[in-house]
Amino acid sequence: QVRFVESGGGLVQPGGSLRLSCKVEGSVFDVYNMAWYRQVPGNQRESVATITAQGVTNYTDSVKGRFTMSRNSAEKTVHLQMDSLNAEDTAVYFCAARRPQVVDRYEHWGPGTQVTVSS
Repeated sequence: QVRFVESGGGLVQPGGSLRLSCKVEGSVFDVYNMAWYRQVPGNQRESVATITAQGVTNYTDSVKGRFTMSRNSAEKTVHLQMDSLNAEDTAVYFCAARRPQVVDRYEHWGPGTQVTVSS
């Protein structure tokens, strides 16, 4: 059983920063490819950032240069550092994981954490 504990969401002013964290409990962390997704009500969930088990990252174009995803094996945690936030970043952010052999979907999802960018 894989369980995620997400933290770090909240309200921030435009131009501000937040750091999301997702701790993986109950499973082997190092084998998983991890991702952060976000969803706005009425819209589909979109991929924001991914990181492979080897630490290779990828970002959607709208966050490149502003967001940084990292992983810490000792803490079994992934982080999403979000800088220069704007209103379009407002969404519920979800942590996700998949084994390397599963290529078409993420298998495990966190409950989500709300990020609101507003003055």
